[in-house]
Amino acid sequence: MASSSSFVSPLDELRVTRTTPPPFAAELVHTLSVHSQYVLHGNIRDDYVVADDLTDGRRRYRAMGLEELLWDPLRRAGYNSLLRYDAVGGFSVVHSGDEDGMNTLLQRNTRKVPGRSDEPDTEQMAKVLESFAQGWAGERPGPRQDDPRYEDYQQPLPAALIVDYASRIPTQVNQLSDDERTFFLRCLKIAQEARPFVRPKSGRALFNPVIWLADGERDLPAWLVTSGVRVRSIGVPVPDLGQRRRMAKLLAERAGVPETVPGLDVGPLVNRGVREDPTAEETERFARAATGLTLRAMRESMRLARASKIPFDRMEQAVRIYELGVSRNPWTGGAVADSIRDGEAAIGRRVRGQEKAVTQTLDVLKRAALGLSGAQASAASVHRPRGVLFFAGPTGTGKTELAKAVATTLFGSEDSCLRFDMSEFSAPHSADRLVGAPPGYVGYEAGGELTRAVREDPFRVVLFDEIEKADRGVLDKFLQVLEDGRLTDGQGVTTYFSECVLIFTSNLGVHGPPGPDGRPQPSPAGNDWSTGPLPATPEERAAFEQDILDNVRHYFEHSLQRPELLNRLGGNVVVFQYIGETTAQEIFQGQLDNIIGHMERQGGLRLEVLAGARKVLADVCTENLRNGGRGIGMKLETHLINPLARGVFDLGTLAEGTTVTVSKVTIHEDGGVELDLHASADGAVPPQRATAP
Repeated sequence: MASSSSFVSPLDELRVTRTTPPPFAAELVHTLSVHSQYVLHGNIRDDYVVADDLTDGRRRYRAMGLEELLWDPLRRAGYNSLLRYDAVGGFSVVHSGDEDGMNTLLQRNTRKVPGRSDEPDTEQMAKVLESFAQGWAGERPGPRQDDPRYEDYQQPLPAALIVDYASRIPTQVNQLSDDERTFFLRCLKIAQEARPFVRPKSGRALFNPVIWLADGERDLPAWLVTSGVRVRSIGVPVPDLGQRRRMAKLLAERAGVPETVPGLDVGPLVNRGVREDPTAEETERFARAATGLTLRAMRESMRLARASKIPFDRMEQAVRIYELGVSRNPWTGGAVADSIRDGEAAIGRRVRGQEKAVTQTLDVLKRAALGLSGAQASAASVHRPRGVLFFAGPTGTGKTELAKAVATTLFGSEDSCLRFDMSEFSAPHSADRLVGAPPGYVGYEAGGELTRAVREDPFRVVLFDEIEKADRGVLDKFLQVLEDGRLTDGQGVTTYFSECVLIFTSNLGVHGPPGPDGRPQPSPAGNDWSTGPLPATPEERAAFEQDILDNVRHYFEHSLQRPELLNRLGGNVVVFQYIGETTAQEIFQGQLDNIIGHMERQGGLRLEVLAGARKVLADVCTENLRNGGRGIGMKLETHLINPLARGVFDLGTLAEGTTVTVSKVTIHEDGGVELDLHASADGAVPPQRATAP
């Protein structure tokens, strides 16, 4: 393990021959001779890695904040001071060769004490910016006129000013108040009229730059950013894999250092050539686990790991806790694996007649529980969902029911199944309901239904029912979730789906591709399963499955023109078969038992259906299997529940514990249904006949 003394290194005594800042910082420094104002937007509140070339030929990496990052090259370019302004803290001195004199200068210009919360309004701030752009020539406090240094103090003061939280200056950037419009117009005028002046050390003519820090480029008036060549907009990107690797190595060097070492979690991180106890593989895993995170978030993940006593070789766990905000993880420790073993038989009983579909689904869940999803890739994304399934097949065959069974098995309750009916997302811009409306639009404050729910509970089965009805914009969001495992909502908050199982359902594959007249054509093999005989033999069922897969592929590649979405689904398309006669009888009996149990729980009445009546109901409910279990339920509602409700209602108030017996069911040619039923409790009740048209 590295000791505290390892932080004193001979590298500190070596001279830096060249420093390489990030590209955005280099762009700013290299254009100071042509631009007087800058708008830095994007990832502006992060740590940034710079590379120092040392005199001994080695390279040292450092991680620092934005102010330190900008001050280093500005100082080398001959700037004397770096100032900062925000609407709460006012003006302050970040770095200066003469801090007392600079504070006096700020106080003289603002007529107030720097750092106080009652700092100048926009009009006074504009005056300060105007004086600042001119270098405060003749305003600097210094020696008397007879002092030899007097002339130096009359020269423009080389300084840079950071305007922080610039996004919060305008109330609404598209509806500026008169004061706000005047202020930004004066800022634009200051930018246009500013003049560069020569720096004595470098001989370069440079501006005193005003650097606006904004969350987004559009947070400031567009005419300020784009109207003149003197204002330059620079985007600050999120760190790429190379930057995360360097940050992971810097943090790895501190993995074995006791927390009592001064400056452990503050100040810039510096690579000092300390022997790394963590392996290169562990560092690489940390860098990849931090995909989408900032470097500062990586530092905070390291602090979280220390607080939670998580070793460096398990930094992926610390990153996951940092992202999701929860330390519990049902996927680890074998809890989910045990639930799958215990619930495997229950799923088969709940979803009948779909043995192959159930087996395929369980295979996906088992590999998710073992963390093997996407393991074949050389650099699998750690943020991708735990499992992805696409259920295709006829209506009423158990697709939604299997999704609910999966939620119950994995997380203990059907409430863990977050269901979205895609027929509600068929209109353009309906994706805003999932991830939230953009800023300025109605509903912006509410956030997205999908992102908000997953942030509240990241351990979910997310069911997107009837995906073929969704708008194309919604499908683009699915593509992002499947590829990156995360979504950023309209408020800029990122939601991670790394602990979710995503299930899409559709019955589009039952019909072949549409022909010239818009009607579905038979499958390439000439089968028309939507109207012809249902598949019965193993060969027919295999042909049906292949037709479903071909039709799904045709839909994504030709009708939808989204082959990349199908590629993300991979081999996780699960085909559901039409139910057979035996399965239909089992479903009928199960639904009838549900009616009996529900009637007893809700009304305290015992329902008994005699064998003859039961057979009539079974025959009529299972005569057409094309609508599956849902069709059986609809028939039961029409031929039993409706006339039963009418008959029981006509019997008057029945005491709890009364037995209602259905002895006969008569179905007339006009579709009417007639039940013979009677109720018996302590006393005999005459038989009653209930009918329903």
